[in-house]
Amino acid sequence: MSSRQKFERDLTVLLDRLTSGVEPTVENKLNMLKDWLIKLHQENIVKINHSVMELVCAKHLIEKGYDVQLEYPLNEILSCDLYGIKGLGNLVVEIETGYIPPENALAPLTYTSARLASKIIRYSSFAGKFALGVPPHYILPFPQIFAKSPRNRAQVELERVKALCDAYYQKPPVSLEEIREARIHEIYIIDIDHSAVNEIDPEAYLKRAIQKGVVYDCLTADSQESPP
Repeated sequence: MSSRQKFERDLTVLLDRLTSGVEPTVENKLNMLKDWLIKLHQENIVKINHSVMELVCAKHLIEKGYDVQLEYPLNEILSCDLYGIKGLGNLVVEIETGYIPPENALAPLTYTSARLASKIIRYSSFAGKFALGVPPHYILPFPQIFAKSPRNRAQVELERVKALCDAYYQKPPVSLEEIREARIHEIYIIDIDHSAVNEIDPEAYLKRAIQKGVVYDCLTADSQESPP
């Protein structure tokens, strides 16, 4: 079986799960999104682990009344994983699978924190609401500053985030003002096995993870190290 055939087979199996007992309009929308993902896979743009999370999340949003598009261009540089419109508001969702490039193998937490910070800063400016989607087996170590209200962010926190982002992402660099205004509104826990999505408040999500010692904030005073 070719990779193309396996991709199409896996999406078809997933769609059978997702459309069991749903309204015909929901089924039609999900089928259109599946066909779009198959087209993108043929162009070597998407992979299966990412695509199945997008479809499960898309169903969740469609049933909440959103019109959803996948791999949607926000400008000439950025494309988001899911873009939803509901009434006069819009939602951007970025999927995180936890992949670490080999060149960052010796600093996975710092690299991931920088990537998440950069995504929150860059993508949330295009959205009335911004969310990160994550599988249940992966904990997001995004800097705590983004769970705070912008008015409660100290200058030193902004500068630490900028230094972190600049160490990995400088094209273009993020500004202190962009960091101050960036916000994450929801965490979506995307459970592929059970075709379900749970929404969690970012502040509660991160606080619980840090308290249990699952992750730590690499920008706090007692754990901060200079990025490589």
